[in-house]
Amino acid sequence: MAGRDAAKAARLGGVRADVGDPAGFGRTLDGLGDVAAAVMCVEPPDGAAARACLERGTGLVDVGATRRLLDDVAGLHPLAAASGATAVLSVGVAPGLTNLLARRAHEDVGGAERIDLTVLLGSGERHGADAVRWTVDHLAAPPAAGPLRTALPGFGSRTAYAFPFSDQYTLPRTLGTPRVATRLCLDSRPLTAALFGLRRAARRPAVRRALNAAFRRIHLGGDGFAVRADAHRGSRHCAYALTGRAQSRVTGLVAAHVTAELLGGALPAGVHHIEELPVFARLPESLAEHGVTLHRPAPGGGSLRG
Repeated sequence: MAGRDAAKAARLGGVRADVGDPAGFGRTLDGLGDVAAAVMCVEPPDGAAARACLERGTGLVDVGATRRLLDDVAGLHPLAAASGATAVLSVGVAPGLTNLLARRAHEDVGGAERIDLTVLLGSGERHGADAVRWTVDHLAAPPAAGPLRTALPGFGSRTAYAFPFSDQYTLPRTLGTPRVATRLCLDSRPLTAALFGLRRAARRPAVRRALNAAFRRIHLGGDGFAVRADAHRGSRHCAYALTGRAQSRVTGLVAAHVTAELLGGALPAGVHHIEELPVFARLPESLAEHGVTLHRPAPGGGSLRG
């Protein structure tokens, strides 16, 4: 365990490490000796911390969700391949499980022309300050697609709104699907409406600060989550969905599973998104013992609005 706060890290038996200081982070790795793998649970300013790992032959599991940062790390593929290190990107629920469901649906329709990803998060789950800030900051991004009304197992029909999760930018490259859009909603309908009703206003820093404060205090919903992937090719349509509780915990479980595979030494060297590695194809099923359920929604469950 490592973090910027030396006292907290020490209490957990770890060391101080700051991914915002690449040189210092590299020295920390050198001081620890032969580090087999690093799990990146925070988002650094750029890909320099990842470079520090890969040039030392240290494997990397990246739980990040920002397109720019994942692209920076993906660009380190030649370095990782040369050093014999493996980096796995898009690890978590979204991106992560969404990528795996998308690949499965894509293959079932014989190569999707369009993929729609829908993410429902529990507004009652207590997320860390960084996670809340990330969500609010990305709310201000101009929507890349219109709203989508779709059926989510256990939650009924919901309207979700375009949100810049990284999977929609990754999958056109890894799957060759030209049109991919990810949309977000909360289990609380009133909070969903309020959140996306403020999208334009959220471009102002003062509004984002107010939203950050509000979402750290207000917990109106539960901790259930759902993700769904719909693949379309002509008249063919295939959908998969996953439901569970405590999205943050499931993200940790996905990271643990990926790390175990990486440490097993069977993954190829280089930088790969999770859906590019066949060993993770059945990961959704393996999470059943942790309360995550795989569903096959009936085709035709989604409709574009507005």
